[in-house]
Amino acid sequence: MTLLDRYIAKQYLFNIIALTVILFSFVVVIDASLNIDEFLQRAGDLAQQRGEEAPGAVRRWVVTLLLVVDFWWPKLLQLYSFLIGMILVGAMGFTFSQMSRNREFIAMMAAGVGLHRVMKPIVVVAGLFMVLQIVNTEILIPRIAPLLVRDHDDIGSRSLGSAVVPLTLDGSGRLFRAANFHADTNTLDGVYILERDENGKATRAITASFAVYNNGGWDLEQGLARERGAATPKPAVPIDRIETSLDPNTLRMNRYESYAQSLSFMQVSQMLDRPTLTDPAKRNRYSRIKWGRFAIMLSAMLALVISMPYFITREPRNMVMQSIKCAPIAIVALIGGVLGASATIPGLPAAIGVFIPVMILSVVAVAQTSAIKT
Repeated sequence: MTLLDRYIAKQYLFNIIALTVILFSFVVVIDASLNIDEFLQRAGDLAQQRGEEAPGAVRRWVVTLLLVVDFWWPKLLQLYSFLIGMILVGAMGFTFSQMSRNREFIAMMAAGVGLHRVMKPIVVVAGLFMVLQIVNTEILIPRIAPLLVRDHDDIGSRSLGSAVVPLTLDGSGRLFRAANFHADTNTLDGVYILERDENGKATRAITASFAVYNNGGWDLEQGLARERGAATPKPAVPIDRIETSLDPNTLRMNRYESYAQSLSFMQVSQMLDRPTLTDPAKRNRYSRIKWGRFAIMLSAMLALVISMPYFITREPRNMVMQSIKCAPIAIVALIGGVLGASATIPGLPAAIGVFIPVMILSVVAVAQTSAIKT
């Protein structure tokens, strides 16, 4: 990179970090302020569990601070995924506003450097942050997924615990029910499975006292299968295993709506590759989760490119007015990428439908960059 590229990249990088720290600090401080009683109560409960009847004020506040950090550091990684597009656009606006105020664009043109040149370091630095976004979504977030679904009632907890599994449809049309699903050990207690034919009529009922998930299916303990609907009742037969697309990740997604976004590309791909996943609605949902994250990242990059011409001007302008003009366009572009990744387009496969906003924004980006006067 040339001296000019390094200068712009350095300013842009500083503005990204500053904006990220400000936004993250604002979110954490507001949440901690609104829920300080719950954090303090949990700190007192932890002290009692360790046999301390009356912990000192300093110790209690130190534990409270540690609980705030423990509760929020995983959520900040998730927040990064949600806000990175907005942060990149905002930091670009600050960078170019500073350059315009210092008449640096005029100096560049006087030196024979076109204004399109300033876009290169911005795109390169933004691209590096998108690489961090891929690392974040594909490596970091899947490993801490259980910590992301905690609410303020779970402060200090590091497990998902157990919950009842109501009647749940798997990808092959079976109905599953369990007295308890232990999310941390991938096991079920009190299992009841109802198999049905293509008309929805029950054909077989399977019961088991315990089940553990292993390689695409559930291994059953004391599993028994009984035929349903036969004229002559038949005795129950032992059954050791049942193959199904209803895996622990699916059960977690059913319990926590946000858990689906914490799965990696490989995890979702493995779910889609299972032959037992025959439900079109679930396949469409998983495909959108799989490809939608990349569509959102591309939309964020295109929103950045579309926004830059508002701040790259030959003569100094009121950057507040330029920001007001740019804001609706950037917001629509960013939200359009999110909506495109979540909304179903009839007649189009999910792997193509999620990229429709990217295609539209690509045309707008070309038009915007071509309109820069230099």
